[in-house]
Amino acid sequence: MGSAQAQNTPIKFQLDWRFEGPAALFLTPVAKGYFKDNKLDVTVDAGNGSGGAVTRVASGTYDMGFADMASLMEFHANNPDAPNKPVAVMVVYNNTPASVMALKKSGITKPSDLSGKKMGAPVFDAGRRAFPVFAKANNITGFQWTAMDPPLRETMLARGDVDAITGFTFTSLLNLEARGVKAEDVVVLPYAEFGVKHYGNVVIASPKLVRENPAAVKAFLQALARGVKDVVADPAAAIEFVKARDGIINVPLEVRRLRLAIDTVVNSSDARAEGFGQVRLPRLTLMASQVSDAFNTKTRVDPAQIWNPAFLPSAAELNVLPKK
Repeated sequence: MGSAQAQNTPIKFQLDWRFEGPAALFLTPVAKGYFKDNKLDVTVDAGNGSGGAVTRVASGTYDMGFADMASLMEFHANNPDAPNKPVAVMVVYNNTPASVMALKKSGITKPSDLSGKKMGAPVFDAGRRAFPVFAKANNITGFQWTAMDPPLRETMLARGDVDAITGFTFTSLLNLEARGVKAEDVVVLPYAEFGVKHYGNVVIASPKLVRENPAAVKAFLQALARGVKDVVADPAAAIEFVKARDGIINVPLEVRRLRLAIDTVVNSSDARAEGFGQVRLPRLTLMASQVSDAFNTKTRVDPAQIWNPAFLPSAAELNVLPKK
């Protein structure tokens, strides 16, 4: 046993957020032994935002992670001399999950209605960071931001302290419901449907791992694709693996969160058109330009430095999405 264990490559993996529904995408291949089958010993840790996941992989604390593509681009462009800039090796959320949410009673029904309104979100929220792109695409002007800690975002919208919030749809919509707001009373304006075709969360790898053990990166992505296929086929079963890591989760709520994530960003029409895991370079190039402008980065984002498709599994192994 000892010698077999010694051959397994340890991989420390940093999630973007807590152990909630979407974490099942990574916890399933751990629990089912798919990583072990590929001679990897993977540990998955909860996170506190995409920015943190990028910096922890950059620092060498983690080998791989899960982070918003825009956060990765921003890190590259603002740290041109950083010795270890992580690279994206697989797309998991083909579309950004960011959206603007407002209560129907506010009268907001379309993006242009946000002009002159009071917007709310934590300063590091992915939707807030990319809002200039959304605003430009939809001619929104005169809005003001109110910052708050993440747990207060939906509370402040429910109370009427702000007119609208930005956030990941599958996070904020269910958080609003938990605060007594019915889903049918919420207006959701997804960035992906209103001119912001940004890629969402991607698997990132440290340049050290890519350089020293490319086979491990390939093995990781192959096992992950196998796990994603299982999760998409049976989200409810996959939540049990999340519960094993965080026993106090609300199982029905997290099943709904995972289903919402799958429907909106994993198995979206764009994902089915482009193929799971992959990018289209014209779209990536446009996103790089938009992020450079919206985030006012030190240097322009170079898409060639961000994305490395060399480790993606075969087309058959990436065929994880059910046909709609």
